[in-house]
Amino acid sequence: MQLGTRWAAGSEPPASVPAALRPAIAEVEAKGLTGHWTLTWLEGRAIAELDAGWEVLQTAAGEVIARAFED
Repeated sequence: MQLGTRWAAGSEPPASVPAALRPAIAEVEAKGLTGHWTLTWLEGRAIAELDAGWEVLQTAAGEVIARAFED
């Protein structure tokens, strides 16, 4: 089991955030969104969720996806 972490949007992500997710996190933040990110792990893959309604995740195939939460 891996525990997650939180950090403020616009600040440097913690070292535990995978390098593959960092560019997509920066793209989401460039939209001017504020709030806090929460990093969690599902089946060994990182998911970063911004409480402003976005998530950045890496698929099993290694593709990084940034998307708004669905209602």
